[in-house]
Amino acid sequence: MEPPHAGAHPARDTPGPETDSAAPEQPHTGEPPAAERHTGEPHVAEPVDDQPGRRRLLDAFWPPRVSRAQLVGAVLLFALGAGLAIQVRSNTESDPLRGARQEDLVRVLDELNSRTRRLEDEKHRLENSRTQLQSSNDRVQEARQQNAAKADALGVLAGTVKATGPGITLTITDPQRTVNGDVLLDTLQELRAAGAEVIQINDVRVVAGTWFNGTPPGDIMIDGTKVLPPYVFKVIGNPQDLQPALNIPGGVVKTLEKKQAGAIVTPSQEVLIDALRPANKPGYARSAPGAGNG
Repeated sequence: MEPPHAGAHPARDTPGPETDSAAPEQPHTGEPPAAERHTGEPHVAEPVDDQPGRRRLLDAFWPPRVSRAQLVGAVLLFALGAGLAIQVRSNTESDPLRGARQEDLVRVLDELNSRTRRLEDEKHRLENSRTQLQSSNDRVQEARQQNAAKADALGVLAGTVKATGPGITLTITDPQRTVNGDVLLDTLQELRAAGAEVIQINDVRVVAGTWFNGTPPGDIMIDGTKVLPPYVFKVIGNPQDLQPALNIPGGVVKTLEKKQAGAIVTPSQEVLIDALRPANKPGYARSAPGAGNG
C-alpha cells in the first residue's frame, strides 16, 4: 500500500452530491492572497471629496438674501449708534469742570451759592416793588414817587442837591500854616471810614472824585478851589461813630496837635450842607436799557 501524497486530503467516507457540487479548492502555494499581499509601499487612504458640502454652505450664505425691512432696520440702528456716540463725545468735551481739582470745585460752588443769594435778594426786592405798584391806587403816581426818591438819593451823592441830617462839625485852626493837603485828605478818609455820608469843606462839596493839592502848606486847593484856614468840615453821619474816630490814639486830632494846629469837634442833630455841584452831563456814557428798573 502506497503512502498518501503530501498535501492530499483524504477522501470522504461517504461521497455524496455535496462533494461533487463543492467548489474546487485552490492549490496551496504558500503565498498570501492577492488582497493580502504587501507591496512594500505605505497604504494611503483615498481622499474624501467634501466639495459638495462646501458648495452647499457657500450657496446658503452667498449671495446674501436681505429683505427691505432688514435693510431699513440696519440703517436705523447705525444712525442711532452714531448719534449716541456724537452726543456722548459732545457732553464729554463741553464739560469745563471735568478733571478739575477739588479746591476749584469748592470755589466754584461757593461762588454759585453767593450768586444765588444775591439773585434771591434781588428777586425779593423786585417782588416788593411790584407789590407796592399793584396795591397802589395810582400806579403811575407810585412809580413817580419811587423815581423821585432815587433821584434825591443820587443827587445827594453827586452833590447836586442840599442835604441835612445828624452829624458833626470839625473846625481845624492853623495859625502856623503847617497843615497841608495831605492832612486834610487823611481827615477826609478817616471820616469816610467812620461812616460819613455827605461832607463839605468850607464852600466845596466833597464827592467821589474830589482831589487835594497843597504844597507848600497854606496854599491848599480842593477840586481847583483855593481854601484858607480855618478849615470847616460839615459831616452828615452818626455822631457817635464820627467823633470817637477822630480822637483815637494816633488819629486826626493827635496829628493836628503835632503840627501845632487845633481841632474842635461839635456834634449836632441837624447839620446843613448847602454847597452844590453842577450837574455835568456825561459826554459818552448813556443809561443802559432797563437800568432804571428796580
